[in-house]
Amino acid sequence: MRILLGITGGIAAYKAANLIRAFSEQGHSVQALPTQNALRFVGRATLEALSGAAIDNDMYQDVHEVRHVELGANADLIVVAPATANFLAKLANGIADDLLMNAILASTSEIYVCPAMHTEMWQNPATQANVATLRSRGIYVMEPASGRLTGTDTGPGRLPETEEIVSFVMGKKPLSGMTVTVTAGGTREPIDQVRYIGNSSSGRMGIAIATAYRDAGALVRLVACNIEIPVPAGIEVIRASSVADLDQAMNLPSDIMVMAAAVSDFRIDKPFEGKLPRGEARTMSLTPTKDLIADFAAKNPDTFCVAFALTEDGADVETISQGKLLTKKVSAVAGNSVSSLGSEIGEITLVTKLAVLRESGTKIELGRWLVGAISKTMSKA
Repeated sequence: MRILLGITGGIAAYKAANLIRAFSEQGHSVQALPTQNALRFVGRATLEALSGAAIDNDMYQDVHEVRHVELGANADLIVVAPATANFLAKLANGIADDLLMNAILASTSEIYVCPAMHTEMWQNPATQANVATLRSRGIYVMEPASGRLTGTDTGPGRLPETEEIVSFVMGKKPLSGMTVTVTAGGTREPIDQVRYIGNSSSGRMGIAIATAYRDAGALVRLVACNIEIPVPAGIEVIRASSVADLDQAMNLPSDIMVMAAAVSDFRIDKPFEGKLPRGEARTMSLTPTKDLIADFAAKNPDTFCVAFALTEDGADVETISQGKLLTKKVSAVAGNSVSSLGSEIGEITLVTKLAVLRESGTKIELGRWLVGAISKTMSKA
């Protein structure tokens, strides 16, 4: 395999030497492409000796050969290690101001990014937003390790060990071959042709879960109910609006079904034809809608079904989730509270027949945690 190894200007750039050797020992061809700042930390001669390939990172050298396109097109995959905060910001915003960035933007290969920086820089909201943007575009971003940093500081931001990076890039994705359906957003039931009743949900949690499953190698289908935020690449999207639409869209075979959509409990018995005039008072009858996840679980006993339970703030999430686990006859229930609606952060209580697990964090972090927790539960079942 032909690997383009981008190296950016952080103190961890010296570790790229070990990475070149590790990839080479597996039989891969490595073309190192350090930035000018990276060469302040690790020598050109070292990188050339280990890779067996000359390094020329001058974007304006041999322009007639269109090297930025050639480098990107010839790579079977691209790895950037270490990746600085500055690099993450440039990649998230498509700023092509050096040969490495030009090669990446000109490539259609898979991209693996391994950040390394000081803890506060990694945890800065700007950096986290850039990471979220990259992951939403299908770029694999490795979590940095926690440990000794430059100086006496310790914390998250350390470049993972060479073996861990190689495993991250080359390892078989744990859920390859699995088919996953995730529902997200909120359904809308028409009152007339322009008005509706519905549930408040941005779909962020469902998208985070779908993204985490995609990153784990699963074939992911996202049933998006009235979602306006961007959906990540590499995920099949089926649009739905009403409960009936959602019922039809999710009626497809899956190994795992995650019902993260906020489904309306009621619909208008007889929607008005046309636009209901403001001055015409009406009494409208509400009819309960089908319990979609319970119905799906009953019809698909071999599918691992996860229901969501939205509770009032301060309610006993665990008890309510355990009740729904029994009544809906699903494999697991993820309980959360009303305060999580529209928020970037939240807390999930995952209830199964085997255990009760809790986690809090951003929805991206919760999505990855939930996927891991579900996988562990399935392996014990």
